[in-house]
Amino acid sequence: MTVVLFDLDGTLVDTAYDLGLALNMQLVRHGKPALPHDAIWPVASHGTRGLLALGFAIDPSDSNYAAMQIEYLDLYQSVFTHHPQFMPGIAPMLEALDARGIKWGIVTNKPRRFSVDLTKAVKLGHQSLYQRSACLLCGDDAPLPKPAPDTLLMACQVTQSEPSDCVYVGDAERDVVAGKAAGMKTVLALFGYIAATDQPHTWGADVLINTPNDLLACLP
Repeated sequence: MTVVLFDLDGTLVDTAYDLGLALNMQLVRHGKPALPHDAIWPVASHGTRGLLALGFAIDPSDSNYAAMQIEYLDLYQSVFTHHPQFMPGIAPMLEALDARGIKWGIVTNKPRRFSVDLTKAVKLGHQSLYQRSACLLCGDDAPLPKPAPDTLLMACQVTQSEPSDCVYVGDAERDVVAGKAAGMKTVLALFGYIAATDQPHTWGADVLINTPNDLLACLP
């Protein structure tokens, strides 16, 4: 039986507004101008590292990166459930998977401290995304997050499935790399957080989809 596993940010749920809100709060705190949403959207999938690179032009090699990362995450903690919503077309697609008896779950690099409450805040019918999904594996659930396959393989254990029976859907190159390393079929969501300068057609995904509904045609 096929199991469909999804990335969270930019694939299932649009979290860019709250991620950007926290970044702009931090920028203003440091005397820098806030950034427009259009500038933040393409890097939202890259997490704290991508956002700090965008806002402050720093990376983990900088001496003040760790302190800035802690500050950003603390700010995000205060706003991360303000505006999360399904990416367009995701809710009916998930309902269609349920109607076909296809099990689905979530594998994200987002820390568990945010992922649980975030998925509880987004409603699918009368239940939350957290309740409806067959599993939730987070970036800090394994020693190595994506692009390592560890959390995807953990999802196989939770859902009692083989990697060859799983499809992994994401919107970043690391999702494709992780899915292939785990031995899964990979689907790249072109509707996700992909920058104009990205070249998703070169990332090696098995299937590229333009809308969530396109996924249904890829499944047995």
